[in-house]
Amino acid sequence: MKDVKVLGPGCKRCETTVTMVKDAATRLGIDVKVEKVTDYAEIARFGIASTPGIVVDGKVVHAGGLPKEDALEKWLQA
Repeated sequence: MKDVKVLGPGCKRCETTVTMVKDAATRLGIDVKVEKVTDYAEIARFGIASTPGIVVDGKVVHAGGLPKEDALEKWLQA
C-alpha cells in the first residue's frame, strides 16, 4: 500500500489533488492511503513553500499547482 500525503491548507486545488490521487490509484489498481495535511508547521517540515504538495512513501514528488496525470501515475507506480 502506498502512503500518500497531500499538503495544503484545504483549498480547492488541494481537494482536487486528493481526488486525482484516488482516481489514479483506482485506475492503476493500487491501494493507497491518502492523508490530507493542513498543518503549516508539518507542511514546512517537508520543505514545501507552494501548495498543493504531494508526498509518496515519505518522498516529496510535487509542489505547487495541480499535478499532471501521467506524472501522478508514475509516482504511484514507483
